[in-house]
Amino acid sequence: MRRFLFAGLVLAVAGQLPAIAQTTNSGTDKFAQLETMLPTPNSYRTASGAPGPDYWQQRADYDIKVTLDDAKQAITGRETITYTNLSPDVLPYLWVQLDQNILDKNSMTAATQVGQLQDKVSFQSLEGLLSDFDGGFKIESVTGKDGRALHTVTNHTMMRVDLLTPLRPHQAVSFNVKWHYNINDQLKINERSGYEFFPEDKNYLYEIAQFYPRMAVYSDNQGWQHKQFLGNGEFTLPFGDYHVSITAPADHVVGATGTLLNAAQVLSATQQKRFEQAKTARKPVLIVSQDEAVKNEGSRATGTKTWTFAAKNVRDFAWASSRKFIWDAMEIKEEGKPVMCMSYYPKEGNPLWGQYSTQVVAHTIKTYSKFTIPYAYPVAISVHGPVGGMEYPMICFNGGRPEKDGTYSPERKYAMISVIIHEVGHNFFPMIINSDERQWTWMDEGLNSFVQFLTEQEWERNYPSRRGEPRNISAYMATDKSLQTPIMINSESALQFGNNAYGKPATALNILRETVMGRELFDYAFKTYATRWAYKHPQPADFFRTMEDASAVDLDWFWRGWFYTTDHTDIALESVKSYNVSTKNPQVENARMQQMQAAAPQSITAQRNATDIKQTLVEEKPELKDFYNNFNPLAPTAADQQRYTAYLGTLSPEQRQRLGDTQNFYELSLRNVGGLVMPVVLQMTYADNSQEIQTIPAEIWRKNNAQVSKIIVTKKPVISFVIDPFQQTADTDLSNNAFPRQPAASRFELFQQQQQAQPNPMQQQAAQASPMQKMEQKPVGSGQ
Repeated sequence: MRRFLFAGLVLAVAGQLPAIAQTTNSGTDKFAQLETMLPTPNSYRTASGAPGPDYWQQRADYDIKVTLDDAKQAITGRETITYTNLSPDVLPYLWVQLDQNILDKNSMTAATQVGQLQDKVSFQSLEGLLSDFDGGFKIESVTGKDGRALHTVTNHTMMRVDLLTPLRPHQAVSFNVKWHYNINDQLKINERSGYEFFPEDKNYLYEIAQFYPRMAVYSDNQGWQHKQFLGNGEFTLPFGDYHVSITAPADHVVGATGTLLNAAQVLSATQQKRFEQAKTARKPVLIVSQDEAVKNEGSRATGTKTWTFAAKNVRDFAWASSRKFIWDAMEIKEEGKPVMCMSYYPKEGNPLWGQYSTQVVAHTIKTYSKFTIPYAYPVAISVHGPVGGMEYPMICFNGGRPEKDGTYSPERKYAMISVIIHEVGHNFFPMIINSDERQWTWMDEGLNSFVQFLTEQEWERNYPSRRGEPRNISAYMATDKSLQTPIMINSESALQFGNNAYGKPATALNILRETVMGRELFDYAFKTYATRWAYKHPQPADFFRTMEDASAVDLDWFWRGWFYTTDHTDIALESVKSYNVSTKNPQVENARMQQMQAAAPQSITAQRNATDIKQTLVEEKPELKDFYNNFNPLAPTAADQQRYTAYLGTLSPEQRQRLGDTQNFYELSLRNVGGLVMPVVLQMTYADNSQEIQTIPAEIWRKNNAQVSKIIVTKKPVISFVIDPFQQTADTDLSNNAFPRQPAASRFELFQQQQQAQPNPMQQQAAQASPMQKMEQKPVGSGQ
């Protein structure tokens, strides 16, 4: 529809247009600020999102000695923990995490697990239901530095250690723990660590983590973080230095967090030489080749070796051990600091692992360093074994195995590359930028999945990323709200965990970067957050506030909608009205009205009357005609021209020029169907087939969160409008995004209709009978 504006209305377009209906800036308004929902700033955590002048965090240093029993698949260990109280509080007791107790026979996780039996149940699921495996910690003793026993209380996966003397601020205490536990078969009991048995060569491959009692975090914002470990909520840990000695069979190869201190005692001269070569190599160097690993598979050493590692300023420690390991390495430099990128994998991982793993590790370290902070640890390791994907400082466990003949699908290849990027990337979130995983999974998985997406795109153009592109999250966000939970929810309570904790926050950050803030502002703010909170314990408010503080972009509406609600994006373009400026010149305007009337379609009655009525009465009797039979009400008169001339005399030269304006005015009616306020990305296609994109900030919804009208002025006539043409806002319904409406293109498949009769039970029995049985069968009524 095309309409014409009077000059007075044209002036109103440039000024303030009334909203369809006003809303107040109340607590229900989507642009209300988050102050009431975020913790009050203080001297520990400031309103800018930066650590305050009084910020503090605790420290835990470890001296650990563990032994791997390859015959019994068990761990024995002892450790000395030195805990330094840097808080202003007096601590009468300490809390220690016993994460292996998730595999205890009386595990709270098993007791609270819910599920339904289906028609089909996997053997692995059945094993989990029937398993009587006991993998919990067996704490043998907890003693003070002087050897005296300390009183402890174990509550599922948490152990309270009562100190003989309360620990005052800026004091340290050391205590000793001895323990042992059984290692789980990862293929039967799927956990974050365990072993895989290879029946062909009768060897074990161990990926070991959560293997030692670990200190819980005590922080300024919540005191002790001692929520029980139920499975989804991962680990919240303080930083410290580690000295770890691992005793394993002498023919095992061991990889671990940190730097190997005794290479001369555990590596051959050839292996040490190859390791030195890796420091200047442009591609991975084999420290242990496949031929050597295969030969090693057949050995059975009776003795042991002890591998000793040291790691500084890390929050955790993990390791892997097997006689099956192939080992390759390649050193890179990150801001001048050497980083040894390495992979450990059995022959079953080749050719994928030998070709890609260490290259992916190196690429990940470089790309994440670009978007966050420079990687400062000396090594980065990827291990292939039974754990599909799990992360620890400097080391991670990853899946992705080719077929036995060495072939693999593209899906397997890219899944393997992606999981390595993701798990190596966890060195940054949360191993360095050390968020509370037990409470806020999205702060490590979501942020990490976002940078994983950036890293995948820098690995290969058009990389088939699973998460990050807004269109990939739309289906989830369109699901029934009863099947969703907000991102801001405890890890154990989240529904659709992968979408909620990984996909949705990763997509939100990508939309922030590409559509809301722009790359320059976003990248600077994101690096600021990483720099501020490296080797510290950030909370969600620290992230939200820093992103705004470093960009001057008010994002409260974005955090509220994406992180605190289950609203989704669905912006509908309901109608478009078209206007041009009226010239007020009767010669021009009356001629235009005559053209419109002439172009108007005749009614069906008028069309039929033209042929059915041969002659009207007036046609038969012309004397019945009068003045009005020949009168044209749209013919300009002298009086019309005089009024027009007088009107021009009241206008300024600028206003008279506006009457000749040929621009096009369009009134777009927009409705926020999904509830999530978002920018309106508008594509206009002009009559000459050229196109233009306008991005209208989300603040267009600030006075009415549900419905707005927007005036668009163009020099060229527009033939179509499309909202979100590049699917960059995760709009869940594209059918209402275009005006005029566009049909959704699809295809249907033709097939030959055939009905193949199924054999009846008697026929089935006959078909399965043996030849002798068929001879003995006599047809009914045969008389034989």
